[in-house]
Amino acid sequence: MGSSFFSPSVTRSAWKVWRRNWEVFFKTYRVNFLPPFFEPILYLLAIGFGLGRFVGEIDGVPYVEFIAPALVAISIMNSSFFECTYGSFVRMYYMKTFDAMVATPLSIEDVIAGELLWGATRSFLYATIMLVVFTVFGIIDLPLSLLIIPFSFAGGLLFAGIGMCFTAITPGINELNYPSFLFITPMFLFSGTFFPLSVLPEPLQIVALAIFPLTHLVNVTRSLTLSQINPLFFLSLAWIFIFGGLFFLISIHLMKRRLIV
Repeated sequence: MGSSFFSPSVTRSAWKVWRRNWEVFFKTYRVNFLPPFFEPILYLLAIGFGLGRFVGEIDGVPYVEFIAPALVAISIMNSSFFECTYGSFVRMYYMKTFDAMVATPLSIEDVIAGELLWGATRSFLYATIMLVVFTVFGIIDLPLSLLIIPFSFAGGLLFAGIGMCFTAITPGINELNYPSFLFITPMFLFSGTFFPLSVLPEPLQIVALAIFPLTHLVNVTRSLTLSQINPLFFLSLAWIFIFGGLFFLISIHLMKRRLIV
């Protein structure tokens, strides 16, 4: 049975690709686990507790508790996006891993879907590590914050799909710097991460809500860590699931077109 844009022929074999990346990841677990463990501690000490002494509170919330969920959201974004841009590009172009896998009974759709699932898994792993760190510091509310763990997979899948789209249309690995600097960096700064969106000019607020996926990721993680569920939470949740599914399909379509050509 042929595949189409809305129904790519992805099978359970995609998990074989996922498992291959999983095993490689854990063979170098020291390098892979140290950064997500120490990074949130450094951010908390420098920005949360350091700068937070001068900021005080934002909307009645201590600054360290305001930025903690944003740091989780940033980690979800970075881990899956960069895995499915630089990581996937290296496996596709330099290591020829995709060619080797496609030479087996695995289909192109299975290979790409496995890459996307692995990108989401990295977000899941890193978000879990960060939540453990933040729990030790006592700056997040339990048990509602635990919902971030399963949600991180959905958020990671969204950015994995976005990253894979850039990989599909990028001619060389150096050009991946453009989405990193022109897309990821603005989101890092202007998605309600380190200050509320309300302080931005109204046009920028609209851009952040309409275009920046990280804005919705931050809304969800902050609502859960502060135990403040509001209508915006459900809007952001729907945005992430809808566009996550859309970019999943688009990325498979674009990568299939690139690899076949």
